[in-house]
Amino acid sequence: MTTTHFTGLHTVAVPVDDQDAALAFYRDVLGFEVRMDGDLQEGFRWIEVAPPGAAVSVALVAAGPDQPAGVDTGIRLATSDAAADHATLGAHGVRVEELLRWDGVPPMFSMRDLDGNVLYVTEISVG
Repeated sequence: MTTTHFTGLHTVAVPVDDQDAALAFYRDVLGFEVRMDGDLQEGFRWIEVAPPGAAVSVALVAAGPDQPAGVDTGIRLATSDAAADHATLGAHGVRVEELLRWDGVPPMFSMRDLDGNVLYVTEISVG
């Protein structure tokens, strides 16, 4: 077995067609905080956003031929109230899917950002 020094997960990249529009959506609609927004080199802008207090951030990276927008990100966002977030986001025009409720399983739903990237929202009980 290989030994590494990994200690956690830092950032997950999401490809977007328009970084400014994506930044506005994640910041103003989803309520994420901006952790970084800068040009790392000419023509390469790096934007990191995250829910306040979250350990892992989302990098809004420019989409391209090898990394198109509109993907299933596999990202699961935690919420304390899935039904309330489902209603709020839907009221703000976010494409949300049905709020799923199964016995013994926390409420959850999926949504899409402006580029059609799929994100999942799951209610996590605190306590």
